[in-house]
Amino acid sequence: MLMLDPFRQLDRLTEQVLGTAGRPAAMPMDAWREGDDYVVALDLPGVDGGSIDVGVDRNVLTVRAERKDVAGKDTEMVASERPRGVFSRQLILGDAMETEKMTASYDAGVLTLRIPVAAQAKPRKIEIQVKGGEQPQIDAA
Repeated sequence: MLMLDPFRQLDRLTEQVLGTAGRPAAMPMDAWREGDDYVVALDLPGVDGGSIDVGVDRNVLTVRAERKDVAGKDTEMVASERPRGVFSRQLILGDAMETEKMTASYDAGVLTLRIPVAAQAKPRKIEIQVKGGEQPQIDAA
């Protein structure tokens, strides 16, 4: 059975163009299918939930978030390894997703998006009309 990953193509292209394979992403994610939903979990530790913006334009999902600098003007930084500023990540979504029914939640530094699978993309049975006998079914999945 062929499994299509609607997110992998964009990530591969981004790695090739920007060379991000060797360094960690500022917004690492996991994505999986759970029943009739695709679920995307993005790590955003230290980000205020009010600074997160999620939008969909056509089939492109964009997530933006800001992690502010915790140091004040009179602070001398001893170590500064945590990325700060505005982060953005885009994912190309397939036509099989109902983006208008997408939900988002943010808990413990993880942004979770749930995107339902469109009804036309779900497997279904096709009934065959047979004259003079039983009605066999073919699994369209």
